Amino acid sequence: MTTTPPQPQHQPQPQPQPQPTIQFQPQPQPPRTIRKLVVEVVDARDLLPKDGQGSSSAYVVADFDGQRRRTSTRFRDLNPVWNEALEFLVSDPENMEYEELEIEVLNDKRFSNATGSSRKNHFLGRVKLYGTQFAKRGNEGLVYLPLEKKSVFSWIRGEIGLRIFYFDEIVEEGPPQPQSQPPPEDVPPERPKSPGVRVVEEGRVFEGPPPMEGGVPECMRGPPVVIIEESPPPVVHFHPEPPQPQEMAGPPPEMQYFPPEVRKMENRRTPGGERVRVLRKPNGDYSPRVISGKFSRETTTERIHPYDLVEPMQYLFIRIVKARGLAASETPYVKVRTTNHFVKSKPAIHRPGEPVDSPEWHQVFALGHNRPDSTSSTLEISIWDMPSENFLGGVCFDLSDVPVRDAPDSPLAPQWYRLEGGDGDQNAGRVSGDIQLSVWIGTQADDAFPEAWSSDAPFVSHTRSKVYQSPKLWYLRITVMEAQDLHIAPNLPPLTAPEIRVKAQLGFQSARTRRGSMSNSCASFHWNEDLLFVAGEPLEDSLILLVEDRTNKDPVLLGHIIVPVSAIEQRFDERHVATKWISLEGGEGAGPGGAGPYCGRIHLRLCMEGGYHVLDEAAHVCSDFRPTAKQLWKPAIGILELGILGARGLLPMKTKSAGKGSTDAYCVAKYGKKWVRTRTITDSFDPRWNEQYTWQVYDPCTVLTIGVFDNWRMFADVGEEKPDYRIGKVRIRVSTLESNKVYTNSYPLLVLQRTGLKKMGEIELAVRFACPSLLPETCAVYGQPLLPRMHYLRPLGVAQQEALRGAATKMVAGWLGRSEPPLGSEVVRYMLDADSHNWSMRKSKANWFRIVAVLAWLVGLAKWLDDIRRWRNPVTTVLVHILYLVLVWYPDLIVPTGFLYVFLIGVWYYRFRPKIPAGMDIRLSQADAVDPDELDEEFDTIPSSKPPDLIRIRYDRLRILAARVQTVLGDFATQGERVQALVSWRDPRATKLFIGVCLAITITLYAVPPKMVAVALGFYYLRHPMFRNPMPPASLNFFRRLPSLSDRLM
Repeated sequence: MTTTPPQPQHQPQPQPQPQPTIQFQPQPQPPRTIRKLVVEVVDARDLLPKDGQGSSSAYVVADFDGQRRRTSTRFRDLNPVWNEALEFLVSDPENMEYEELEIEVLNDKRFSNATGSSRKNHFLGRVKLYGTQFAKRGNEGLVYLPLEKKSVFSWIRGEIGLRIFYFDEIVEEGPPQPQSQPPPEDVPPERPKSPGVRVVEEGRVFEGPPPMEGGVPECMRGPPVVIIEESPPPVVHFHPEPPQPQEMAGPPPEMQYFPPEVRKMENRRTPGGERVRVLRKPNGDYSPRVISGKFSRETTTERIHPYDLVEPMQYLFIRIVKARGLAASETPYVKVRTTNHFVKSKPAIHRPGEPVDSPEWHQVFALGHNRPDSTSSTLEISIWDMPSENFLGGVCFDLSDVPVRDAPDSPLAPQWYRLEGGDGDQNAGRVSGDIQLSVWIGTQADDAFPEAWSSDAPFVSHTRSKVYQSPKLWYLRITVMEAQDLHIAPNLPPLTAPEIRVKAQLGFQSARTRRGSMSNSCASFHWNEDLLFVAGEPLEDSLILLVEDRTNKDPVLLGHIIVPVSAIEQRFDERHVATKWISLEGGEGAGPGGAGPYCGRIHLRLCMEGGYHVLDEAAHVCSDFRPTAKQLWKPAIGILELGILGARGLLPMKTKSAGKGSTDAYCVAKYGKKWVRTRTITDSFDPRWNEQYTWQVYDPCTVLTIGVFDNWRMFADVGEEKPDYRIGKVRIRVSTLESNKVYTNSYPLLVLQRTGLKKMGEIELAVRFACPSLLPETCAVYGQPLLPRMHYLRPLGVAQQEALRGAATKMVAGWLGRSEPPLGSEVVRYMLDADSHNWSMRKSKANWFRIVAVLAWLVGLAKWLDDIRRWRNPVTTVLVHILYLVLVWYPDLIVPTGFLYVFLIGVWYYRFRPKIPAGMDIRLSQADAVDPDELDEEFDTIPSSKPPDLIRIRYDRLRILAARVQTVLGDFATQGERVQALVSWRDPRATKLFIGVCLAITITLYAVPPKMVAVALGFYYLRHPMFRNPMPPASLNFFRRLPSLSDRLM
């Protein structure tokens, strides 16, 4: 085969628009559509009277995109009802999601009392909403929002009910209007949009500040850089300059013409190869480390810099599109060969109606590429016939001439190349036709990389990067109220009340009510009991309610009903939902198909709760607190960026041929509803992913979870289930990250096994929490409730919430397991800490020592006071005497002095603040010296699978521990009962003495100034040890002699 240099037209042409950049401009499509926003003002509740007559005449003003609309005035009504729709025109539908809608409730001055204060409209409250809270028509719901203050001194109360939705309307093109006609007043002129940085995620836009003016010619400024979250999102980098400029053929890249927020990244490591610097080692080899070098920097500006946390990795991209005019063949395929790689394409496909000599592949290969090795390497692309292995032609490229495509460039257009045969090929005369392909060198930022066949992740169906979304979960509330006309068996024993229960089923979930109470006046049963289930979208399941008679040993079905979940009403707050009487079907006397006589009816209240947050994670490591209803979401306060660089020193997880150890690692990160999965690097103990992802942050008091797993599913046969093996997990709390600072650290991957703690390797991460609006919004979040409003109005029990969390975890695992590639249930459960509630002696010890550490400051304060009163340091004791005299004589200084002391403590501890986000702490977890038997008990199943003798030993040990806890609880109860015995006259002499002393203290305090008494008591407490009696004081002896109720215990 002859070597053919690439044709000149194969070089990429500079394009004014880079491919990853997406312009949000509506494409002209006939017919033209416009978007309208409808704000339906329903009513308001409990408004503040502002008219001077104990009432208010309220109206609502809505402002959106420069347009103002108002409702009519409701005369003297603190609970006004409007039911009016205000319509707005959306001038820029693509950017509607970060537009602001402001709604104000005002008191009309025309109906106020004729006083001086009525010269202006009285402010009754306002509500601010953002485009991310708008629902499409058909998905809207009635939402009651509390009215907010305009300033700190405003006095506001009440809430307003709104129903907000948008829709697209087709506009018929009419004749052109005369140019002299003025534009409509409601449509504001289009505002110029400055180029900035936007992140689009889950249908929302987050835009940072525009780039700086000056320093860049206006004609050379690039368009807005937009980051689209895909699977995985494209990692935008700009190709670095090579270290030796003299080797470059042509002018240097024009990096200086891009906007200033686009920064170059060095592709060289720090000299000497030393990348890890240990700060402190509180846990020995199990502590996080700082990766020094190009990533250890701090962003001083609030501008968001996209995708600069990972290292660029060079790949050789080959896009095989199709061929034409091939020689006769059955199933042609393509071979791609370089010095280090050899891959085959999938079999070709033939489009209906196309010639048989024009096969198509549409496949992209991404082969690992080393720039210095490309000077003497070639790329061979050849076509072969699969059954006969006949050579159909090929083309060869010199890799030194292959163009480099940087991230801003547009995709290379495929070119037609003439197929040629080899010099010694016997079938050279059969070679004919052309092949359409394109070849370029790029990085993992290339938009073709996510779906390409990668050399370090060859099993595409199981190893590619992917972004997943958790299903939208609802709480389904069933209120079982009453049942009537049930067909109960008449042959019950005397004085035996029937035991009627209602059983509810939703998918794999089931619950049963308590025993119904029978009414004496009529044959009806009452429950008034709530049953809660977790329902996931799409709402395709049906709710099944069974009314059972469980009086006898075998339950008897009295009737049932089936309700589609999609037909149940949704609510976002505590508003009342109407009840329904539903007839029962299919009792014991029913005929085939459920037809039969009347079986009775049941009284129910059904609703889908959208005001709750459905917990699928442990509460202490939750990554999201938003309610189910999108209309109740608050705007995002920042962006969390995670760069998954790679792992180091992973242990072999499986054994391949010839006993060689191997690890096929991939990484999973979870925050909020979004899961990301990196590609699987096969057969590597030091995998390098270099993938970057972003999340929108709505609450900084949340946790990002990153886990590493070994891929076993890609080796499983069809129908075989091979779970992936866990390698380790890291959690990072977002609130511990400083704003706009890059943390690049190496965290140990620790796994607790039956044999003890084991370090599986280390993972290198780069994290940044970008807060464009740092101070007001972020700080205001700390004063808001952690959970949505419904959790406080109608709270859920602890046991009930734990059961619902288990169901939600199972539903999320089932949903993600149906994706491609799937996330196994073992991966989801490990990431969500599904087993965090299980009993563990190790965790109990860890929690006990946490309590001891919390109370350590009280112990330290008591020791310090004891040293003061014992005059261990006379100078300090004298200073405390002076300070005590000042505070007693000027009591107004006590509170300011206390807060000043706390302030000084905070300033002092600033020197010892954590420098990096903490990982797993083995000492805090009591995992460094855990007993093997306790570990074996922690990993035991429920019910236990251990032999009876071992279970008896563990039970006895638990009884000994419980006896100690029992003694401590008894001591606490004894002290409290002694306090009650002071005035309960259980010991008459002690009570007489106590009330006599109280009377003497009362007279003394009336006669002596309080300051003198305080000085005397303080000096008496701090008296010198020479004036002290080593025996306990009389007051303590008196308290210990008081009686308790412990002598009454059996």
